[in-house]
Amino acid sequence: MIVVSGIQPTGKPHLGNYLGAIRNYVKLQDEAHASGGKCFIFLADLHAISMPHDPAELHASTLEMVATLVACGLDPAKSVLFNQAQVPQHAELQWLLMGTARMGWLNRMTQWKDKAGKNREGQSVALFGYPVLQAADVLLYQATHVPVGEDQKQHLELARDIAQKFNNDFASEDAPVFTLPDPYIPEEAARIMSLRDGSKKMSKSDPSDMSRISLTDDADTMAQKIKKAKTDPEPLPSEMAGLADRPEALNLVSIYAALQGSSPQAVLNEFGGEGFGKFKPAMAQLLVSTLGPIRDRFVELKEDREALDAILARGASQAREAAAPTLAAAYTALGLVRG
Repeated sequence: MIVVSGIQPTGKPHLGNYLGAIRNYVKLQDEAHASGGKCFIFLADLHAISMPHDPAELHASTLEMVATLVACGLDPAKSVLFNQAQVPQHAELQWLLMGTARMGWLNRMTQWKDKAGKNREGQSVALFGYPVLQAADVLLYQATHVPVGEDQKQHLELARDIAQKFNNDFASEDAPVFTLPDPYIPEEAARIMSLRDGSKKMSKSDPSDMSRISLTDDADTMAQKIKKAKTDPEPLPSEMAGLADRPEALNLVSIYAALQGSSPQAVLNEFGGEGFGKFKPAMAQLLVSTLGPIRDRFVELKEDREALDAILARGASQAREAAAPTLAAAYTALGLVRG
């Protein structure tokens, strides 16, 4: 079992990142470690430069994200935790795969269309080629499992297409260069929506800080954001069907269930018939008890710059070593070095 996943180091990580991705990293790390496999988690700083960015801010955010991941339970002794920029094989393999990837494939990427909008000509080449770097990220380590949300499934399918075409064009059937990675979609992966609009995902880029619970928020701030979260005047129903047209209420119930490790129906069994005046304080208490220790550990870690640099340096060294055989095989298969 070889798990590979990356997370953008831009912006402050929030509750949606924790429940939807980071918590599952910890679970996968433990599963891979117990089975004798490996778990590679990287900060996608090379991806970040595909969009306008502030260099100093990117560097600071990268260190802050390392502190966040470790505070949430990612263990550098069990996982390989690193940033892309310290592992040049990612960029090298991306270029080698550019000859296999097809313009038509990249043009169909919905995230490219969303991010580029109507000004496609004004976007960076890096933004267009972003999915090829994502393919390199996972193929480099012969990943077997890649945690993905719904919005990333298309990119993993592209990685599989690139791997399959490369193997068909340049490798023998009994000795493929790349493993075709499978998506890992956790059963309980919660889709966490904005606290201000239940139809939009919780996002780092939302201009309203009240739309999200940041993992760096203190207890009072968390409680205040839950208190002011958008709801409706009706009490909570006893059955899930009663939440069908109530996106904000459904979001809060889903968050509560994810924090508690139960189901939304179990939450309704407990609070059905109650108003938000009772539900929100209980939710704030649960949130603070879950995220409080993470925040305290984060605050402690982020001040220890030396320790964070050491984690990244050690992880990058391990990643470079693990990546070397695959990159060498790709060079050989393409005829760039003698086999």
